[in-house]
Amino acid sequence: MPERFPASLQQKIEDRLRYYEDLGIRLFYTDRSLGGANLAVSEAISSAPSAAPVFEETVLPKSTPKPAPVPAQVPAPVKVAPVAAHPPLVVPPSGPSLFEAVDKVKDDSLLKIREDLGECTRCKLHKGRNKIVFGDGNPKAQLVFVGEGPGADEDAQGLPFVGRAGKLLTQMIEAMGLQRKDVYICNVVKCRPPENRAPEPDEVSACSPFLMRQIDSIHPKVIVCLGATAAKTILNTTRGISQFRGEWLDWRGHKLMATYHPAYLLRNPPAKADVWKDLQKVMAELGLQLPKKSKS
Repeated sequence: MPERFPASLQQKIEDRLRYYEDLGIRLFYTDRSLGGANLAVSEAISSAPSAAPVFEETVLPKSTPKPAPVPAQVPAPVKVAPVAAHPPLVVPPSGPSLFEAVDKVKDDSLLKIREDLGECTRCKLHKGRNKIVFGDGNPKAQLVFVGEGPGADEDAQGLPFVGRAGKLLTQMIEAMGLQRKDVYICNVVKCRPPENRAPEPDEVSACSPFLMRQIDSIHPKVIVCLGATAAKTILNTTRGISQFRGEWLDWRGHKLMATYHPAYLLRNPPAKADVWKDLQKVMAELGLQLPKKSKS
């Protein structure tokens, strides 16, 4: 009889067979008579699947060197037909103001200007006038006030600014520490317009050259234009006075300040504060000190 395996080995073989049976491997041996004696147990084990699953190693992709960057193709500049340059904006020179249009008269004087004016009939205003209102004040004044035209009181007396507006102007001058005799006062037109209307362009054109000669003859340091008519006439502008009121204008060797007319202040008393600010600038330019307030 063939030798029996030791009990310990027998037990190991049985355990191994049960394990393979659990894996579904039952035909594990062959009959020796069929010549399968050389089939070893190890062949059966090698043909059976392994108990432990075998995982294939994941192959990581190899980094391939990046190709050298291809330089970007710079598009050829597109030829654009040259655009015709706009011609420079040519501002037509504005005509000279009435002040500049009048040639200075050598050795001119207020007396000579008054003689040249004569009993003027150059415009239609002469038909309704009583007296020509030429001007009044210091012929060598450093400060000249220019208004619009005479009113009823001025037409009656032949003097500028003697009505209600004139009294307010006198107060303004005295508030500056001056007297009327220290300044010169005149108007754009020398005859009263009907119903105190504003002078018309043809009337201004006929009369204003005499105004310009007056200013030339006096040669003041400061000119104060009272109201829009005076400012627009001397500055030869159509701009509203509110656009430049209270601003200094250096004009043909003179400092010019435009402010509101005293007649406007009678209708709009709150505007007196603005005019007083303007007059203080004039005082500073002339080197005048503000009058000291009396102690009450």
